[in-house]
Amino acid sequence: MSRGQELAPGSRLASIRRQLGLSQRRVAELSGLTHGAICTIEQDKVSPAVSSLQKLLKVYDMSLSAFFAEQQPAVRNKVVINESELVEIGSRGVSFKLVHNGNPRRTLGFLIECYAPGTSTGGHIKHTGEEVGTVLEGDIELTVDGECYQLSAGQSYVIDTGLPHTFTNSSSRECRIISAHTPANL
Repeated sequence: MSRGQELAPGSRLASIRRQLGLSQRRVAELSGLTHGAICTIEQDKVSPAVSSLQKLLKVYDMSLSAFFAEQQPAVRNKVVINESELVEIGSRGVSFKLVHNGNPRRTLGFLIECYAPGTSTGGHIKHTGEEVGTVLEGDIELTVDGECYQLSAGQSYVIDTGLPHTFTNSSSRECRIISAHTPANL
């Protein structure tokens, strides 16, 4: 499918659900989301929070990066990735731009993150692995396993992503972070 023909995220989620032979109600039960939330997401009326999308993709046994990455076999893995080729996997004022060269066997993921004022990853994200990041601009509140940390530009963090964690920008200015995580497929 070419870039111009890609399905919107909700439509793509609906397509994956149907391919797996699941009803919206069953996906709601398995994901912990409401049936109404599944409906509005699949109709592209709302863009799901990263945590909600992660819950849905867990039901579908799919990673965030696999969901958003173009499924094209690369003849040779790219070395230079232009800004326009970064894969957006965020939503709702939280931008996660995945630096991805098309290598399905990569072992490290790298994100350029932007949090608009008043935004959050929504709920607690949890996945096996670890993450290291540095705040480039602004301030962010990082909550890991119920403990809150306030980070400002120049500060870095290292977390066990198997613990529930949330990023929240409650300031009045944008926050930018770069981060690397394992496994490569969130």
